[in-house]
Amino acid sequence: MQFTVLGPVGMATEDGQAVPLSGRLRTGLLALLLARANDHVPVEVLLDALWNGQREPTRRRPLQLHIHWIRKALDSPDRLRHARDGYQLAVQPGELDAERFESLLDESIREGNHDPGRTADRLRCALRLWRGRPYQDVDLPELEPAAQRLIERKATATELLYEAELRGGRHAAVLPELLDAVAEYPLRERLRASLMIALYRAGRQADALTAYQDARRRLTTELGLDPGPELQDLQLQILAGEPVDLGRDVARVSARPAQLPRDVTSFVGRAAELTALDHTAAAGELSPGLVTVTGTAGVGKTALVVHWAHHNRTRFPDGQLYVDLHGYGPEPPLRAEEALVRMLRALGVAESELPDGLAERTDLFRTVASGKRMLLVLDNAHSVEQVRPLLPGTSCLVVVTSRNVLAGLAARDGGLRIALDRLRDDEAHSLLKELLGEYDRIRPEASTELIDRCARLPLALRIATERVRLHPHRDTADLMAELADEQTRLDLLDTGDPATSVRAVLSWSYHHLDPGAARLFRLLGLTCMQCRYPRHDFDGYSAAALLGDDDTRESRRLLDSLVRTNLCEETASGRFQLHELLRAYSTELTADPEELDAARLRLCEYLLANATRALAVLAPGEIAEPPEITATPQVPVSADRDAARRWLDRERQNVLCVAHHIIVHGHWPDARGVATALYRHFTGDSGEHLLSGEPEVSHPR
Repeated sequence: MQFTVLGPVGMATEDGQAVPLSGRLRTGLLALLLARANDHVPVEVLLDALWNGQREPTRRRPLQLHIHWIRKALDSPDRLRHARDGYQLAVQPGELDAERFESLLDESIREGNHDPGRTADRLRCALRLWRGRPYQDVDLPELEPAAQRLIERKATATELLYEAELRGGRHAAVLPELLDAVAEYPLRERLRASLMIALYRAGRQADALTAYQDARRRLTTELGLDPGPELQDLQLQILAGEPVDLGRDVARVSARPAQLPRDVTSFVGRAAELTALDHTAAAGELSPGLVTVTGTAGVGKTALVVHWAHHNRTRFPDGQLYVDLHGYGPEPPLRAEEALVRMLRALGVAESELPDGLAERTDLFRTVASGKRMLLVLDNAHSVEQVRPLLPGTSCLVVVTSRNVLAGLAARDGGLRIALDRLRDDEAHSLLKELLGEYDRIRPEASTELIDRCARLPLALRIATERVRLHPHRDTADLMAELADEQTRLDLLDTGDPATSVRAVLSWSYHHLDPGAARLFRLLGLTCMQCRYPRHDFDGYSAAALLGDDDTRESRRLLDSLVRTNLCEETASGRFQLHELLRAYSTELTADPEELDAARLRLCEYLLANATRALAVLAPGEIAEPPEITATPQVPVSADRDAARRWLDRERQNVLCVAHHIIVHGHWPDARGVATALYRHFTGDSGEHLLSGEPEVSHPR
């Protein structure tokens, strides 16, 4: 189909047969959908625009009727889809006149001065698409920003057209057109400059100077300004009889970048995060906006942002910039100076005009971006220092993704921070179903196990399901058994591509840690003791015990560092855990068995000693002869029964693990009685079956 907005709003069939539109509301609805073609338009936006802010429930029914009529008029009803309480009109490349116009203009800007004749032809094709004012006869304030932006781009196209014609030597031929263009845009100094050059080259020096005086008079009268330096210099050159030329390069005109990576397939869930991005974009129409999306490796930060950006391109009519800052990866982080060069080039700044210093490049970027409504995606950031020089000062929206929480950015520069968690169970099941499709041979209980083994991380789920698809005749029970083994799980989630292998992406976070935090991370895999209770959490005291450090302040500082880089999760106040894949990666990092045994012994001693003290408060006499174990550090478990009970409740699973470990492996023979008493206290079971080899009894947690 064909859609028009560069004049009266309308649509026509492929063979040019116009589709009649009747009524203000129906035409306005089509205009609103075309202004954000291919993007999601919330119902609230449509109701506000069409009924002047009146959102009564009774308005939804007429809106649905108009939507139904437009669907019937389209060549395919599927073009107009309903999703997330809004509508999206699918428009193919070349179908919308405004999109064709802007594509031709952007091609001309990118080509620069290489072929003036070809540039002029392309710009004339672009300008012939205009049949009046944008969104003509549709009186909706919501469309005014889009209309004004198109009018501004038309003026830019007109300027570039006559500059290309002058570079092609056609000054005499375009003089009549230039006079008309100056009459239409009397305050555009670049058009005035082109007119002066055309007159001067045609041997009409006096007329060229008169054109300057006319420009000066209009600018002074209407704006209270003198002509700019370029126009003044041109007047002096003409007065001196010197050769004149255009002072600006076409390439210096800002291009409209479209740099978003390919949208992810089978995107599911994340409704709250998508809505938060919607609200931030809507609130920042006239002011700068900043969003940071943080989360652990493989959680889908880039997928979320790119998916949202693709569905909201028309919110950013001046373009979308995308820069991978390589904060976590095989390459060193991209320096801010290099990122600025990439962005400035994308915006049409010539190589010769790029300044050398960081501050100068930042200033130029903010100048070029001034007044534009662009989206800037800064992906995979490493630090605040890397990001801050890249922030524009105007109405652009900046979305930053990082494994680091970038607390300094939020504290000083404000904006919204979205902490992206792992998928919920229902979202993970939906993703699994989407990815497997016809290959879905996994039983429901096995699906749950697969999701748990992949820690509800989208990246891991995608790799695991691809393994199922690659081996359609293999029993999926074998895959489940292999994933159950922590020692081989990361091998199975390896694609051979460092960018998409779970072990590789986790390693990039680990290798950015300072030595103290890296050592703690290597030891944290021991908190599960490889027992039957897999979902452990721990606190700063357990971390200090692993490190062999009396000072819990240091262990908490290191834990905070791991949380900031999303290599550890804080589950409650002062409690932490590693998800399945982080724990698997942690346990394979330390090759020194002596270091592991010593750390495991310290953790067991810490838990056993403090559990013994707590049990002595709660059940005096339960332990006849407490073993002599010196633990570092010691929790201040006093004679307060409530404090002792709270500590045992918090550490229940961990203490059970230690008791299980002692009973089975026989460490500290004199402590076996204590372990048995603790086991009985928590479970009501003597634990003797653990020694005899009898099957374990499942106890409620």
